[in-house]
Amino acid sequence: MFRQRFLVSLVLSIPVIFFSEFIQGVFGYTAPTFPGSAWITPVLSVVIFAYGGLPFLSMARTELENREPGMMMLISLAITVAFVYSLASLFIEGTTPFFWELVTLIDIMLLGHWMEMRSVRQASGALDELAKLMPDTAERITESGETEEVPVSTLSETDVVLVRPGASVPADGEVVDGDSSVDESMITGESRPVDKQPGESVIAGTVNQDGSLRVRVTKTGDETALAGIMRLVEEAQQSKSRTQLLADKAAGWLFYIALAVAGITALAWTVAIGFDINVLERAVTVLVIACPHALGLAVPLVVAINTSTAAQNGMLIRDRIAMEEARNLDIVMFDKTGTLTKGEQGVVSVEIAGDWDERRVFEVASGVEGDSEHMIARAIRTAAEERGVSRTSVSDFENLRGRGVKATVDGSTVHLGGPNLIQTLGIERSADVAVFADEAGANAQSVVYLVRGESEIVAAFALADVIRDESRRAIDALHEMGIEVAMLTGDSEDVARAVADELGIDQYFAEVLPEEKDTKVAQLQSEGKRVAMVGDGVNDAPALTRADVGIAIGSGTDVAIESGDIILVDNNPLDVVRLVRLSKASYRKMQENLVWATGYNVFALPLAAGILAPIGILLSPAIGAVFMSLSTIIVAVNARRLRGVDLSA
Repeated sequence: MFRQRFLVSLVLSIPVIFFSEFIQGVFGYTAPTFPGSAWITPVLSVVIFAYGGLPFLSMARTELENREPGMMMLISLAITVAFVYSLASLFIEGTTPFFWELVTLIDIMLLGHWMEMRSVRQASGALDELAKLMPDTAERITESGETEEVPVSTLSETDVVLVRPGASVPADGEVVDGDSSVDESMITGESRPVDKQPGESVIAGTVNQDGSLRVRVTKTGDETALAGIMRLVEEAQQSKSRTQLLADKAAGWLFYIALAVAGITALAWTVAIGFDINVLERAVTVLVIACPHALGLAVPLVVAINTSTAAQNGMLIRDRIAMEEARNLDIVMFDKTGTLTKGEQGVVSVEIAGDWDERRVFEVASGVEGDSEHMIARAIRTAAEERGVSRTSVSDFENLRGRGVKATVDGSTVHLGGPNLIQTLGIERSADVAVFADEAGANAQSVVYLVRGESEIVAAFALADVIRDESRRAIDALHEMGIEVAMLTGDSEDVARAVADELGIDQYFAEVLPEEKDTKVAQLQSEGKRVAMVGDGVNDAPALTRADVGIAIGSGTDVAIESGDIILVDNNPLDVVRLVRLSKASYRKMQENLVWATGYNVFALPLAAGILAPIGILLSPAIGAVFMSLSTIIVAVNARRLRGVDLSA
């Protein structure tokens, strides 16, 4: 709307400015005259006022009703006074119309608000993205044992549904048959797939991994855990408070100052020379030039440059208020999985127990896991690639549900799996392997064993969620800026403690459910702290929206992105540091621009009021407009300097 009105008003303003007597005098030309040419300026000005000025008049009404004068009332005051006085000047001798000042003021304000709205527009698709996690249909098992595809909305408690590998669980329920592992990281934050057997519960929206499950429905619709998260997101979105913008505060003060100075001006001149048209022109001049063009661009220009600079540095700004708040953060709360860590298992250490060397161990292990998509298999293959090791050829591959895998290598059987595999095969671990496994367990790491034949452990691998290289640097940089760092995770206490100790995190919260993440943020806020939340999962969505600044990792889930105020495209924790630095730099530019914009008034208002009239200096509306333009240029140049700010981390 602002864009359309700006473009139309701009086109209509060209003839108004061209036929302006003041502009003709400044540039030394004479506009052509023809029948009706004298009415071009006033008629087009009326159209521009009615079309381009209407949004400001409408929004000024809201400020007036709320008794909170701001930019809209200041703009409306200036354009209304200029419009009424200019029309009156057509019929009153000795007066000077303000038509060209009127239309340029409207044009500049429309441009500023168009830029502002385009920069801060925020989609509200978080709830839609949450809903997408739920499948539309489910395979319900009939009394005859057959399956029928039905809409999820028709499921009722006690129904039994079939959840195939790779499918999403359609409703909260209890496993009645089958063994599998379920990826619950989207809901619980737990980075490892959770094994499911008969009698265990499953959550709607989570993804079944490698085996089929039959699930008896226990909760449907609004009663599911995912629906609860949706309610939390909605509540957190609604709980956001309205922040008064800097420019509005400045405009509010200028509104009162303009009225006061205009009143004092009229009174002083009336006392000095008596009331006449010159007194009215002085008061009108004060009211018109009280609204500088620069004030309308002071913040929007910085916002526009801030937004583009952030994008060039891997940050997408969806909420300007949150961007401004980032400079005042007291604590940054990171989700662990997928944020501080990569959200994937990696081999962190290896214990060689047999006569194979490390290269042979990885050749065989990566070969056995060559075709599996399980995260442990991917971790072993990745570790082999990092060591420059090629996979060996295997045959007779077999998946041992709940225990591991086996295959044939060079005519010998090889097993790879966790503690269940060792227990099933009845293998005793050597002292070194047992110590290795105990130390890994103390550090919340998983252990898998490579077994030759069915009796000899030749290697043990310790796996853990891999910490990002940038995480430690980011936390150190935040500490240097005086910002505390906290960590939220659905993982166990051992995992949380190990990561927190390694990274130097100030405080951590382990085994946290989605609603508790939201509560932890609110708890810190109740202590008077400004909190940023950095996360990437569905379970982070309520906390992202509750936080003063919600920062979503761009490679995370769509709902986290939709819930965040700022999105880190490159999935780099160091971008949080860059964000804070850019926020501080942008705020400084806003302050500087507001000083330049309002400083114009400090200089121009007294001159317009006639404080130097006794020595022959009196500011005319035309000269006031020139100063207004100069302040606008200064503000624009100063805003562009934001592009050169150092955001290195």
